[in-house]
Parts: sequence; C-alpha cells; structure tokens
Amino acid sequence: MPTHAAVQAYYGQELGGSADLKTNACCDAEALPVWMKPLLGRIHPEVTNRYYGCGLVCPPLLEGCKVLDLGCGTGRDAYLLSQLVGAQGQVVGVDMTREQLAIAQAHADHHAELFGYANVSFLEGTIEQLQDLPLGPGQFDVIVSNCVLNLATDKGAVLGGVKRLLKPGGEFYFADVYADRRLPAALRNDPVLYGECLGGALYWNDFLRLARAAGFADPRLVDDRPITFSDARIQELVGETRFFSATYRLFNLDDLEDACEDHGQAVIYRGTIPNLPHRFDLDGHHAMESGRCFPVCGNTYRMLTESRFAVHFIGVGDFSRHYGLFPGCGESLPFASASGAQSSGPAACC
Repeated sequence: MPTHAAVQAYYGQELGGSADLKTNACCDAEALPVWMKPLLGRIHPEVTNRYYGCGLVCPPLLEGCKVLDLGCGTGRDAYLLSQLVGAQGQVVGVDMTREQLAIAQAHADHHAELFGYANVSFLEGTIEQLQDLPLGPGQFDVIVSNCVLNLATDKGAVLGGVKRLLKPGGEFYFADVYADRRLPAALRNDPVLYGECLGGALYWNDFLRLARAAGFADPRLVDDRPITFSDARIQELVGETRFFSATYRLFNLDDLEDACEDHGQAVIYRGTIPNLPHRFDLDGHHAMESGRCFPVCGNTYRMLTESRFAVHFIGVGDFSRHYGLFPGCGESLPFASASGAQSSGPAACC
C-alpha cells in the first residue's frame, strides 16, 4: 500500500492544481447552494485552485461551532467554514502535506482581514494519530473531512480519533470515495489510483462495519454520485469495479440502536434553521417539511433532539413503548411465515 510519503509527494509536488487530476473523484461536482457561492468567491484563488475535495462538507447550523477539518489541504473548506461558524466559532485544519499547509497559512491574514476576524488555525499531522496533536477529547461540535479518509492507512484509527474528539451529540460530516467491492492488491497499490482517491477506497459495507466498531452505530448516507474516468489507463485498471463519491454523517450518540426501531415517535421541523425555511434533509431518506408531523425511528428522533438541531424540532412521543422495526427502513421480519408463506411439510434440520 502507498505510504504517507507517496501521498504527500502526489499532492505536494506532482499535482499543480485541480486540473491535473485524472478522474472526477477528487473534484466537487456538487452544486453549491446559491447563498453559499458569494462565500466561496471570497476565498483566495491560490487556495481554491489546489482544491481536491469530492463533496460539500458544510452541514447546516454551524454558527458559533468549533469545527475540525481533517486533511484540510490548502484550506478551501476551512476558510468557507470560517465564514459559517462566524466570529464566535473556531475552525482547526489538520494536514500532513507541508506544501499544502504552507499555502493555507500564507493566506491566513488575507482572509482574517476580509472576514473581519481570525478564527482559523492549522496543525501539521496525520489524521490516523489525532491523539498526538494538541486537541482535547470532546472538544468539537462538528468534524468534517473531504475526500481524505480513503488516503488514510488506518481508517479505523481515524474514526476512533473522531469519536474521541467529538462532543456528545456532535457530528462527523464527511465526503469520501467508496467501491462496490473489495479492491484487489493491484488496485490498492497503484500510486496514481491511490493519489486519485480510488486505491484506498473502502468497500462501502466494510466502511459501515468500521464506523459501527468505532461507536457510530447508525451511519447516515446524505447523498452520492458515480465517479467517471478521463484516463484510459485508469479505466482499464478498474475494469468492472464501480466507485462512488458519497457524503455520510455520523452522530456521537451513545446507545443508538443497530436497527431502525419504531417507538411511535415523530418530529416537527420548526423551519428555523438559517437558509432552510421550508425543509430540512437529515439524510437521503429523511426530508422533513417545516410544520409537518414526520414519523421517525428512535435513532432519528435522538439525532434531532440530542444534537445542535434540538431547538429547531418539536419531539413527539418517548421511548416507553416499542412497536418493532420501523417500516420502510430496509429491514423486515426475517421469518417466512410473516409474509403469509405456507409450509409444505416438516422443516429440515440443519
């Protein structure tokens, strides 16, 4: 598997800018909300020209939050987040590539003067060893990462470090690249594929297992898109393997259940989150129209009532009763008799 040094060389020396990438994996193809475009326009061109993210890692309701950006690169997301958290918030960026950090730090004064406050700082280090950085446990409201987890040599260690640094009810909101199968060694060890965020991509189901092992019991998929290739050699190498850029959110809530359980609960979105007066999308399956009673499973209820979103929702019900699996959440009663199937004879022993 390529080393940290190889990744540093690819992003610090081989790539001169976003135009040098050979796939659309490490490019943000997601349209920015209209209200966010002026904020991005205020960021220095040298910072944006060396941007290698694959999604928009700016979840709503960040005013006053303390945010950690893992693999911040030249600081595009950090300076965008700086404007969203405001003067009372704070953004810390971590990256291991000195050339990238040098650009981020070189423009710190420019952005502080433009924004009217200085709330961004940068640290050099690897995201697998967050415990070695001057960051205290339970320190951050939100942690973000943009197409970086796939480059980590120990993804479980990254998730464990994130869990330790998040406040109770805090959120890991990140975009990354996933494969539809486990990759063979030839793909994992190819330096260009690794640098292009493909070689280190996790099989999506293995990611879910790692997240749950780290204490994030119910990962939520926000959105996704397929990845395409402009380089013929890469297309030949990957063959039938399909890759996707996807955004997930993981909440630091202890004792979430490992399935969507129905406790007869619902939430009502007040419509009070800035820039989202009509609807709030928790993930790809929960689009909540303001003022409307929206039935939810127990985990979703807790994500909305035990996080920074709590004041923007009215919670209906409690956990005093249980009605089985929440309908429509991808699981069902496993017993054949539940579907009305009739047994044709005695069951065989296994």
